[in-house]
Amino acid sequence: MIGIIVDEDFASKNVPPYPHPIFASYESSLRIHSVLRFLEKIKLFDDKRIIKIYPKSIDESIIALAHTKYYIDSIKRLSSLGGGLLNEEVFITEDTFQLAKKAIGGTIIAIEEVINQRINQSIALIRPPGHHALRETGSGLCVFNNIATSILYLREELKYDKKIAIIDIDNHFGDGLAQYFYDDPTVLYFSIHEYDFMEGEIGFIDELGTGEGLGKNINFPIPSNSTNDDFLESIEILELVLREFKPDLIIIAAGFDMYFADPIGNCLLTTFSYYKFTAAILKIAEDICESKLAFILEGGYSLLGLPVCVHSVIKALLKEKYEQPSFEYLDFSDNSKKSEISKIKTMLKNLLANYWDSIG
Repeated sequence: MIGIIVDEDFASKNVPPYPHPIFASYESSLRIHSVLRFLEKIKLFDDKRIIKIYPKSIDESIIALAHTKYYIDSIKRLSSLGGGLLNEEVFITEDTFQLAKKAIGGTIIAIEEVINQRINQSIALIRPPGHHALRETGSGLCVFNNIATSILYLREELKYDKKIAIIDIDNHFGDGLAQYFYDDPTVLYFSIHEYDFMEGEIGFIDELGTGEGLGKNINFPIPSNSTNDDFLESIEILELVLREFKPDLIIIAAGFDMYFADPIGNCLLTTFSYYKFTAAILKIAEDICESKLAFILEGGYSLLGLPVCVHSVIKALLKEKYEQPSFEYLDFSDNSKKSEISKIKTMLKNLLANYWDSIG
């Protein structure tokens, strides 16, 4: 059984007050609208293996597990005033506070239903995204850190003390998630993201965590214009550490902005990569954590690509054959970063060998 967390508010509220091509304008209600209408058109919800689940209602005390009162009050105040701008990458409308609060509720229920084994896997179609949000501020289109808040809720409210793995496949490094759990040995954070190898930025392979969390923060940076095969090379190391770590739950920070048509990312992935990745993670999850997977939507801003990316994940979870849409019949093989990826893997393995027996 797969639970899809839905709410029409995600598809209609918090509309960016800016036209294209302003960066913030891409985090739009049209993202969820396009996905829901596509899934309805293919009659996905007629499948008895798929159920709709609605976000859990939460109060501010839950948000306060991950964010300061000053920051929470700032979002509330800006929303009550009708909107504003939080640094250059987070817009606020009159709907923002309530929708961001609902996004946390959607993430919590997606995880709760899985760990309680009422469903096998979940996919939370929520927005705004969260993996860049920090304790004291939003960043990179993210208001509240949906996944971090949900994990702290599990720890504090449900006394859930088992190990958790987060796999972040968004095009951009989830610096917020990394910082929340950088010293936590019970949370494995593994990020696969586009990286600027020319100038350098955060999210490099030598950021391994600190204190008791050393070795539990793993970055697999890939170059711009990476292809399906380049992206899927990450699974080798990912599988080794997951099988050794043995989490009780795997959360996927499911960004789809590595998609070749995404207006924000610079990679060349098609839905085939997301299908193959999900199939591989599902197989690992079956072996180590009773198939407990929760996919939480992060980025993905192509209104053409996002619906088919989500569908490819669902097809993999259902263990059904997947046919790529005809507009993806493109050959990106000349862009392969095989040699660069090989060097990255070697460097990363050398670093991780100090912390993981399966890699040493």
